[in-house]
Amino acid sequence: MGAKNLPLDTGKQITKVFVEFFDWKAVYGKNHFVLSHPDKPPTLLISIPDHKEVDRRLLNAELRKAGITEEKFNEAYRKL
Repeated sequence: MGAKNLPLDTGKQITKVFVEFFDWKAVYGKNHFVLSHPDKPPTLLISIPDHKEVDRRLLNAELRKAGITEEKFNEAYRKL
């Protein structure tokens, strides 16, 4: 696969996938949604910008940090 296969959507929708399907929690944010995971080190945070369209390359990088495959993310995204 590649980043080109990831969805183009708002930061809010992308964050919703992380929260609802992968147990990430919003810890703070104003212009970005900053998320942490209870099973990961507290220093591991992912950040999704609150934009109308999140860049696929950025999303791909955050997925790698989170340890989520593109396939699993796309599958969860389709369930929204």
